[in-house]
Amino acid sequence: MAVCARLCGVGPARGCRRRGAAREQRRGGDGDSEPDTDTEPEEAAGAAEDEETERIEGSRPSPGPAEAGRPPLSLLELPPELLVQIFGSLPGTDLPSLARVCTTFRRILRTDTIWRRRCREEYGVCENLRKLEITGVSCRDVYAKLLHRYRHILGLWQPDIGPYGGLLNVVVDGLFIIGWMYLPPHDPHVDDPMRFKPLFRIHLMERKCATVECMYGHKGPHNGHIQIVKKDEFSTKCNQTDHHRMSGGRQEEFRTWLREEWGRTLEDIFHEHMQELILMKFIYTSQYDNCLTYRRIYLPPSSPDDLIKPGLFKGTYGSHGLEIVMLSFHGRKAKGTKITGDPNIPAGQQTVEIDLAHPLRLPDIENLRDFSELSRIVLEVQEQVRREEQEEEQRQEGEDRSQQAASQPAAQPLGGGEGAEGEETAAGAQGAAQDQAPASQPFVLPMGVISRNEDYPRTCRVCFYGTGLIAGHGFTSPERTPGVFVLFDDDRFGFIWLELKSFSLYSRIKVSFQNAEAPSREAFDEMLKNIQSLAT
Repeated sequence: MAVCARLCGVGPARGCRRRGAAREQRRGGDGDSEPDTDTEPEEAAGAAEDEETERIEGSRPSPGPAEAGRPPLSLLELPPELLVQIFGSLPGTDLPSLARVCTTFRRILRTDTIWRRRCREEYGVCENLRKLEITGVSCRDVYAKLLHRYRHILGLWQPDIGPYGGLLNVVVDGLFIIGWMYLPPHDPHVDDPMRFKPLFRIHLMERKCATVECMYGHKGPHNGHIQIVKKDEFSTKCNQTDHHRMSGGRQEEFRTWLREEWGRTLEDIFHEHMQELILMKFIYTSQYDNCLTYRRIYLPPSSPDDLIKPGLFKGTYGSHGLEIVMLSFHGRKAKGTKITGDPNIPAGQQTVEIDLAHPLRLPDIENLRDFSELSRIVLEVQEQVRREEQEEEQRQEGEDRSQQAASQPAAQPLGGGEGAEGEETAAGAQGAAQDQAPASQPFVLPMGVISRNEDYPRTCRVCFYGTGLIAGHGFTSPERTPGVFVLFDDDRFGFIWLELKSFSLYSRIKVSFQNAEAPSREAFDEMLKNIQSLAT
């Protein structure tokens, strides 16, 4: 009552507007001053007819403009156009509360200028929304029934397609919400820009509700469905899968998919094992018919101490083609997590791990061509890392025994100090490695190391010891093997897989993704853990 009195500008002497409206309703009126219980913007948008409001407002005097020389005592004494400006500056989620205050506020909230501003400021809709009047759809409808209703699916997602995964970006595009599937460039052109195709779109065909359309296939948009399972998960379903079929049958569908996915025909691929992998992927992925479940992923948070800016990269993976990897930093370690994967190492797994506390000093260019020399250097560091890990385990066991024997947990703070010291050591090792090494040093792959892309940089900044995950088909017998992380520049790095004698080149995905920042470091770490557990 006190809040209502302050906003309406009335008190006990004049009577509350909401109570007055209730009395009108008890006399037989069915006016629009009854407060709403739902807090969604649809309620602010779905007010009763103006004539009904006018009837209630006419049953009691309305406060007029402030007298000359006297400041206004309530919002209702302000000019309506000023109230429109004030209400338009508020978040759309706060407007339903205003609509429940009184019928005057509710009537003002029907002004499309307010909702046009909210569409622009909250969702970046820069289209000429005035054109909507021709179709009978208001800006209020666009906000409440499209943008606000589907706001939870905006951002980056990973589809559940077995080991292959994927990268979906859901954005507001004009008066549509579109789900774009991002695809790496054709193998082995890792520096080329990403490709993308629409999987679904949502828009308002009429005032009643939004329409979901499946965009999969080559016959245009057709009927689809979206279900928001929970906060960070949603699913799509195509209701007309016949639109995905081609007149030439599965053979025509495969050839079309092959041209889009690989940019070539099957006759162009001479490697028999590669042909098998391609055919296997087509059979596996096409069975879903765009009926998929998506789980939210975040971009990695960054820190001033990071070696380079974390983010998404495209990388070469032999016969599997190009795959998408997320590079993130975790104290003494950097991790590369697969967003797209293959039957050997599925999406969600940690493909490479870089030990930032152990930089490598490469030999001169002539000795670098000798694979045995590089192998010797890496294996020496591997042995050093193993000894340090054993010493750390023994030290930790000794601390645990001391803590159990001690009457007071005096040694407990040392654990936190060691962790902080470990991170400082990693940062110091990075700085020392970059200080000792020249700004750039010559780089060449050793003889016998296979690379899908021979157009790799011939200079590098710094190298670190790392491990790479390898496994048999079906992720059988996985193991981490030693390798070399090579930083070329801010946007490219490489990894030499010692046991496989192969080289992967990674290039940054230069796309500005919206609604993809992690709310906290803990939320990002939890996301990584979840997608890895699903892959396992």
